[in-house]
Amino acid sequence: MHFGLRIALASLSTHKLRTVLAMLGVFLGALALTGVQHVSQAMVRKAEVDIEKLGPNLFMARAGNIQFRRSGGGGSGGDVRSFKVADAYAVIQGLPAAVTGAPFVQMPMQVRSGGLKIPATLVGSTPEYLRVRSLELAQGRFFSEQELHDRAMVCVLGANIAQRLFGGPDAAVGREVYFYRARLRVVGVCLPKGADIVGTDQDEQVFVPLSTSMRRMSNTDFITGVYLELAPGADPEQAREAAAGILRQRHGIQPGQRDDFTLLTARDTIELQQQALDLVAVLGLISSSVSFAVGGLGILSIMILLVRTRRLEIGVRRAVGARRGDIVAQFLFESGLLSGVGGALGVLTALALLGVLYALGPFPAVFDPLLLIAVPLGSVALGLAAGAYPAWQAAQYEILDILRSRG
Repeated sequence: MHFGLRIALASLSTHKLRTVLAMLGVFLGALALTGVQHVSQAMVRKAEVDIEKLGPNLFMARAGNIQFRRSGGGGSGGDVRSFKVADAYAVIQGLPAAVTGAPFVQMPMQVRSGGLKIPATLVGSTPEYLRVRSLELAQGRFFSEQELHDRAMVCVLGANIAQRLFGGPDAAVGREVYFYRARLRVVGVCLPKGADIVGTDQDEQVFVPLSTSMRRMSNTDFITGVYLELAPGADPEQAREAAAGILRQRHGIQPGQRDDFTLLTARDTIELQQQALDLVAVLGLISSSVSFAVGGLGILSIMILLVRTRRLEIGVRRAVGARRGDIVAQFLFESGLLSGVGGALGVLTALALLGVLYALGPFPAVFDPLLLIAVPLGSVALGLAAGAYPAWQAAQYEILDILRSRG
């Protein structure tokens, strides 16, 4: 084995440029395959984590038509003024699978404290919102039913808002913030939560009683929608059909007419994102396959060249007792080594790039041990396949023919 390795290294070092070019295709193939597959898995895992953050068995009915982007966010179109508070409670009470629900209204507004003024999303809802959206408090409390009834001027800040305005949750509770001329007292601060089902950063939100938002801050009679928590094991499709029937009847939508609302679960966003991820994975497989094919052809060409330039070495080895099988094994070893090193370098480079991506990006660190082992082994197999013909060709040389050609 040691002798064969010395011969392989000496042979490959003789043609350094061709060796590097032959390895390059396998290197790029291993890099693309390892990198793309890991990024796809990390994005799927991130989507699953986002679902876990949204709340248990979350179901949403929202005004207008939501169009999702491949990145996971979305926007609303159509009539967004048709959804009323009564519609929300009709859905909550009309769905047997609904454990609880919280109507809500969202609007972008600037929040101010002292000389600081920053953009935020004002969310008016009920105390049930805390449970339905699985929010947790870092400091203070959420607003109460009595404060909802009294249209109290109180609010709960998202984590980023509290940090930017007051330097942290401890300093925020008890302070006052302003939305235009409306003054609200901070009673609580939420723990960091991240983006929600339609791409809104919940850490950039300010939560107030629904009555306060609709009557004392914006004076509107419509809401954005309603969040519901479904019972464990409930069929979301049955809930969707029941909610659609209730809202179509209340909004007077006739058969064949387009709905003026959107019904979805957290899993719906996963399915939309998965379509994009599948496309990325397929493109990655195509690019890595092309690179591996180019690498295989490169190894084939350099091994044919090596066989032709090493006729005398082959003849000498045969003359001192080497069998045809020994010659085949030597050239297969060299082609496998060439491809295996290229594949291993590709995997190591991909791991380094993934480490940087995971450290700087929003993705959880995902490493697939099976893939990390399979890619180098597959590279070796590619090298053996590419070197099979040159190895067979080398073994067919006759000693006398080699000596005559040298004479």
